Amino acid sequence: MKLESNIPSGPIQEKWDRRRFENKLVNPANRRKYTVIIVGTGLAGASAAASLGELGFNVLSFCIQDTPRRAHSIAAQGGINAAKNYRNDGDSIWRLFYDTVKGGDYRAREANVYRLAQVSVDIIDQCVAQGVPFAREYGGLLDNRSFGGAQLSRTFYARGQTGQQLLLGAYQSMMRQVELGTVKLFPNREMLDLVVADGKARGIICRNLVTGELERYAGHAVLLATGGYANAYYLSTMAVNSNVTAAWRAHRRGALFANPCFTQIHPTCIPVSGDHQSKLTLMSESLRNDGRVWVPKNPRDTRAPGQIPESERDYYLERRYPSFGNLVPRDVASRAAKGVCDEGRGVGESGRAVYLDFSEAIQRLGRETIAMRYGNLFDMYKKITDEDPYQVPMRIYPAVHYAMGGLWVDYDMMSTIPGLFVLGEANFSDHGANRLGASALMQGLADGYFVIPVTLPHYLASGGLPPVSTDHDAFKEAADSVQKRIDALLAVKGSKTPRQLHRELGAVLWDHVGMGRHDAGLRQALARIPQLRHEFWQNVSVPGAERDLNRNLEYAGRVADYLEFAELLATDARHRTESCGGHFREESQTPDNEAMRDDANFSYVAAWEFTGVGKTPTLHKEPLEFEYVKPAQRSYK
Repeated sequence: MKLESNIPSGPIQEKWDRRRFENKLVNPANRRKYTVIIVGTGLAGASAAASLGELGFNVLSFCIQDTPRRAHSIAAQGGINAAKNYRNDGDSIWRLFYDTVKGGDYRAREANVYRLAQVSVDIIDQCVAQGVPFAREYGGLLDNRSFGGAQLSRTFYARGQTGQQLLLGAYQSMMRQVELGTVKLFPNREMLDLVVADGKARGIICRNLVTGELERYAGHAVLLATGGYANAYYLSTMAVNSNVTAAWRAHRRGALFANPCFTQIHPTCIPVSGDHQSKLTLMSESLRNDGRVWVPKNPRDTRAPGQIPESERDYYLERRYPSFGNLVPRDVASRAAKGVCDEGRGVGESGRAVYLDFSEAIQRLGRETIAMRYGNLFDMYKKITDEDPYQVPMRIYPAVHYAMGGLWVDYDMMSTIPGLFVLGEANFSDHGANRLGASALMQGLADGYFVIPVTLPHYLASGGLPPVSTDHDAFKEAADSVQKRIDALLAVKGSKTPRQLHRELGAVLWDHVGMGRHDAGLRQALARIPQLRHEFWQNVSVPGAERDLNRNLEYAGRVADYLEFAELLATDARHRTESCGGHFREESQTPDNEAMRDDANFSYVAAWEFTGVGKTPTLHKEPLEFEYVKPAQRSYK
């Protein structure tokens, strides 16, 4: 299989305009004849549904929640990047492009990243027109703050609730189309298979999560906007309902999975407090604008932070990276935190935490200013830890947060299955090996508001889409496959809960495919994961009925998919012997412990083809070419 990225020719500044001009269009009067299935109602899915509904297409929108407003996008806190240069501090589309390519450690397509930077400026205008309440300066202009990996302020924000406000903007736009009849909502539905008829994606099989019934839906194209796979690690900052199932089922049907080992560890999360936890809580990267990260200089110093004098504190990010300080990219900050904790200088009962201290900022700016900027985040931290960050430093530690890897897509967001488009975090396309902070919201809205309304009509107008009903043999085969899997889950009647087995899998992934990876550990993971998968199918307990509301059955199906996906994740990590971004192979590091790439051997997208459960997947490579941003050793010093 040869991967065709379909990148337009010409200078990079003109590629997107060229694509918009050259693409075929669908006449407004004909758009209602096309049915588009969109799975997921986060920022990418909701904005795509709103945009395509506005254009006049017949849109079917599905989500696993009881309302689209519960999509995980709502949890995003810190902000959204855009190259507006409102601060007049030297920003530009080109600089955002450069920062993103460099931040991703030169493992992303230049053309996709440049388009993302281009449309970023339009996203802000779109959201302001919708009424999104971005923070404003005293004079009424939109405010900006800084995020990691940049030396300027380009992040627009709504206090610590940016994702919520952006999602409400997309949601209200989508609900307008629901009222007009162009979008039809299907809440409480989980996609359990992709229907491929005559070589093209033509529908999905869903389980109604309230009644338990299997349902079939046909369309002319399918858009997946189902988010990332970080919950494979069990403990992550993702909502517990976020999962890999939709993407994984598409992968089993022929969609290649790209760079699954590129997982992001976020440096500012509330540390693990015990085995009782089912998720972790993010503390926004925006806090590193005013918070200073430090640990005691001396190992095993158990004094309270207020008792440790300034001379005995190590502000290690400011010391190691004076140019960027506390705003280095997430992968760099996370590894640095792990490093000082490994030295025995971590804080808290576990020793796996560092301080994020606001005392200097409160003294300099005043408590009222800090409360205005981060008040809801401080309240959240106090509610969870019973510690007041206005009085004592926060304790933070890295945790799994985001997936840069995902289903492979071309420049038009189409996977290797014709008619299957993948948007937002569910695809691999824009962030390389490490996503910069505040760029996830940017990508989701770029894909939904501006990219897919251009690229999808071209596919539909190209023809070759005869009518397909849900009585087609492909729908029957897919529905039977889903039913057999459900029957198998209910028939095991073992003694271990899905959660117990998921927790064990998460421990394997965190220990061996987490912040630090090496060949021996990856071999252990690849030996243990099939054992866990075998144990799952021999000993999982799934109580309850099939045709009913059954959370145990839902969760068991997702864990079964994690146990298959995890093997691909570890396989990809073992094959890529270089270090790059969030993928840190301990065998490949510089003398000062930074990630060391191997551009001669690994400057490509690793796209994997499914060959069967437990069988070695087939690797396909898409070479990465860097014409405008030449690869170099990343330095934030």
